[in-house]
Amino acid sequence: MSEGVAAGADPRGAVARTKLSRTRRLIAERMTASRASVPEFTLDVTVAMDAATAWLGELKAGAGDRPAPSVNDLMIRACALALREHPLANGGWADGHLESFERVNVGFAVATPDALLVPTIFDADRASIWEIAARTRALAVRARERQLTPDEMGGATFTVSNLGMLGIERFTAVINAPQAAILSVGAVREAAVVRDSRPAVGRVATITLNCDHRVLNGADGARLLASIQAGLEAPA
Repeated sequence: MSEGVAAGADPRGAVARTKLSRTRRLIAERMTASRASVPEFTLDVTVAMDAATAWLGELKAGAGDRPAPSVNDLMIRACALALREHPLANGGWADGHLESFERVNVGFAVATPDALLVPTIFDADRASIWEIAARTRALAVRARERQLTPDEMGGATFTVSNLGMLGIERFTAVINAPQAAILSVGAVREAAVVRDSRPAVGRVATITLNCDHRVLNGADGARLLASIQAGLEAPA
């Protein structure tokens, strides 16, 4: 028996238990099911973000009263256009069958005090960067105020999870089944790069694609990730 602990007492001290909200319990159940049932694999690439940073700066300067597009908005846009180019990735696995979705709807993770909510940008492949910025701001506010409707959190065909604003450089998000894949976005940071065979300092970000191997093979995932990278490195 540990020193100073009475017989039968918990050596950790008093234990407080918190009853989960219905939303958080549902998220826990879905994430557990995803990890237990999805045969996943992970790919990542470091993206040159100099052009993207410059372009976003130009957009911010001309935004006026409109919400200025962010790195996250740019990620959503790049993913949506890449999914249109690679329709197999805009699908999923359900009941032993491959599913292919007509619309490209990108969900994006929003952290709230007691849950991680994923509102959806519908038809993101048809939306301008300005439209995406306006929708993400409005949905993020509604998420934090717990005013999202089930329709606003449903129907996503792909998900983007971004922890870059918290300084995380690389991570792997859990696939939001039955979607085929999820993109994890790390921080935009300065790093040593090579330009014209000479060392230089550039802005880069690591993006990680987690894929359901029942839907996508390694080459499929690599092609999708390459298209996302291309869209980020030449955003305009």
